[in-house]
Order: sequence, then C-alpha cells, then structure tokens
Amino acid sequence: MNIRFAKLAAAAIVCLAAAIPQSCRTRAESEAAGPRLDRGAAVASYSAFGIDLYLKTAAADAGKNVFISPASVGFALAMTWNGSAGETREAMARTLRLPTTDPGAVNAADSALIAGMKAPIENVELAVANSLWGRQGVDFKKPFLERNKRSYGAELRSLDFANPESPGVINAWVAGNTKGKIRDIVDRIDPAAVLFLINAIYFKGAWETEFDESLTAEEVFHGAGGDVRAPMMKQSGKYSYLEGDGFQAARLPYGDGRIGMYVFLPDEASNLAEFHAKLSAETWKGWMEGFTKRDGRIALPRFTIEYKAKLRRALSELGMGIAFDGTNADFSGMLSVPGVNAYIHDVIHKTFCEVNEKGTEAAAVTSVEIRVTSVMEPPKRFEMVCDRPFFFAIVDGETGLILFMGSLANPS
Repeated sequence: MNIRFAKLAAAAIVCLAAAIPQSCRTRAESEAAGPRLDRGAAVASYSAFGIDLYLKTAAADAGKNVFISPASVGFALAMTWNGSAGETREAMARTLRLPTTDPGAVNAADSALIAGMKAPIENVELAVANSLWGRQGVDFKKPFLERNKRSYGAELRSLDFANPESPGVINAWVAGNTKGKIRDIVDRIDPAAVLFLINAIYFKGAWETEFDESLTAEEVFHGAGGDVRAPMMKQSGKYSYLEGDGFQAARLPYGDGRIGMYVFLPDEASNLAEFHAKLSAETWKGWMEGFTKRDGRIALPRFTIEYKAKLRRALSELGMGIAFDGTNADFSGMLSVPGVNAYIHDVIHKTFCEVNEKGTEAAAVTSVEIRVTSVMEPPKRFEMVCDRPFFFAIVDGETGLILFMGSLANPS
C-alpha cells in the first residue's frame, strides 16, 4: 500500500467527541431554558464546524502538517459566545454550525459532552479543562461568568496584566493541563487585553492492538515535498474499513474500542487536494455509516506533529468576522464599560500529536483573546488618612441591615 499520510491526522480525529456515551446527564442540562439541544445535534455541529475549519487551515498550510482539535476550538468559542449579543451572536452560531442561538440549550449540551469526556475509558486518558483569565479591576457580568462556570467548569481568575509574570501564570495552567506537551499559549499581554478564554484537551490512548515494534522498518514515504524515509509500523487483523471514491479508510481503535483513529488514504492516482474537495459534513456522515468489518493489513508511519495557527482569518472567512471588528462586535453580555467596546483580537490554537507502536498522545489548547477599543487604565491608587472626624457604620452584608452607626470626633 503506497501511503501519503502526513496531514490526515487532522481528519482522523475530527469526531472524537462523537464516541461519548449517551447516558451522561448534568445539572446544567436539566436546567436549560428554552428548546433542548440534542447532544447528537451538538456533536454534529462541532464536527461540521471542525471540517470547515480544517479545510481552511489545510488550504492556508498546503503541503505542511496540519493538526487541529475541533472540540477545543469549539468549546473556547462557545464560552466566548456566552458573552455575545445581537448580530455577533448570530454570526458565531452560524460559524459554529449551531442549530440554535439559545445559550441555555448549547451550554447544557456542551456540559453533557464534557461530562462524557471525563468518564473513565479503559487504557485511555481523556481530559478537558477550561479557564477564564481576566484583567484585575475589570468587572465582568455575573450571568456570563456563571454560565461558563456551571457548564464549562471555567472560573474567572483575576491577574494583574501589567505584571510581566502574568503570561507565565497562564502558561503554567496550560502546561499542567496538557501534561507538558504544550507549554505556552500567551507570549505577552497587550494593554488593551481584558480577558483570555482558554480550553485545553489532553488525550492518551493505547491501541486496542499494539503494533509489533519488531515489524517497524524505515521505508520510503512519498511526502508533499518529495520522498523521505520514515519508520513504518505494520499490523494485520480485522478492521472497520471503507473504500470510497478515490480513497480507502480504516479505523484503529484505542483501549476498549470507544475511541478510534480513522485513517483516510487517497488512492495513488489521487491526492490530498482531491480528497479535501470531497470532504464535507454531509460526506463525513455518509462515510461514518459506511464502515464494515474487513480483514486486512495496515502500514502507518510513526510520527510527531506540533502545530500552531492563528485562526482569526479562517474564522472570519467562515462567517464570524463581526466578532473581530472593534467597532461592530457586540459582547455586551460579557462586560459593559462606558466608552469602550469589547471584541475578539485573535484565536490562537496549538496542538501536539505523537503516534507510535503503543498508541497516541495528543493535546490541544485554544486561547480566545478579548480586547477593548481603548486601553483601560488601572484605577489610581488612593490614600485615605483618617486624621479628622469621620462617620462609620457596621452593616449586615447579607441583609443590608445597619447594625451600628456613628461618628468619631475625638479618638482620645
């Protein structure tokens, strides 16, 4: 089998979340207001969005390795979407392929997806974490914070963005939640930045049937830039298999089989560009339904990918350009400060993937940076010296009841 594989890892794991058990329910799901969003519909939305985004990034990085996490980008943007309103909310919903603009329904479905991702899987580790990092002194709206905390487990952490050590604090969280596979996502913090919404996903899975290392041998890999030699792993067995129009595909399961890697190989007379022309949400659904068990032999290169992309252009081309527009973006559900307007400056995405005879280790981090149209100066430090008569009161903060009040005219 002549393998031209390197960039297909991105398409191979597009539907990772689709394997989540249907039995998981959460408090957020049961409390959702408005129409209930079926979790299958949510998975279909993120899968369709993921394919759209992959095709954009693959076109921009043609001839290079590409590896994205639709789930990571989707969750980070969904948290951001919780603070949007008006046309911005509608544009982001269309780009994410959401079937509704009701945040309650989307949050409930996402909460159920995240709960399912955290369920134990034999010989597989799958973890997801979300966080909000806000500029110290900026007041974010409580409903926005509460929705992201309840549905995504993301609590606001206030930082002094002027402190040069603040990026290191955020990056330490990133490294901790990706087992060190991704060590940083924020290089520096711009004076106009007020919030970072960050998602991290970590995956480590042992093959259901490991490749025999003694069978691995260096062979010619016909890469986009010419022939190279690569360590080729080999195994035989019974696989879920599909022969499509101009390609063949097989599924390699991890652990107990719940999660698997789908490998799509263009025919020798075809190429990745022709395969990409066929790839869509509709064809993907048809392909997933067409796999059948077949005996066969698979040869797969051992490889490692590290990938980084700025997604502003791709997401704008997919229809949410208004969210990046400092004048017209509407994130009034996130914060409301007179004289400034919040917008998305950029979406930074970093991934890691290592495939070897034992299995696969992968990680992804997505950071959505929110800026405002004018720099928000930190409140000036005040000084209050009570060296003259003053009034004071003791108040019950729970009820507002004044318990005591008085004034001090002479402390001696």
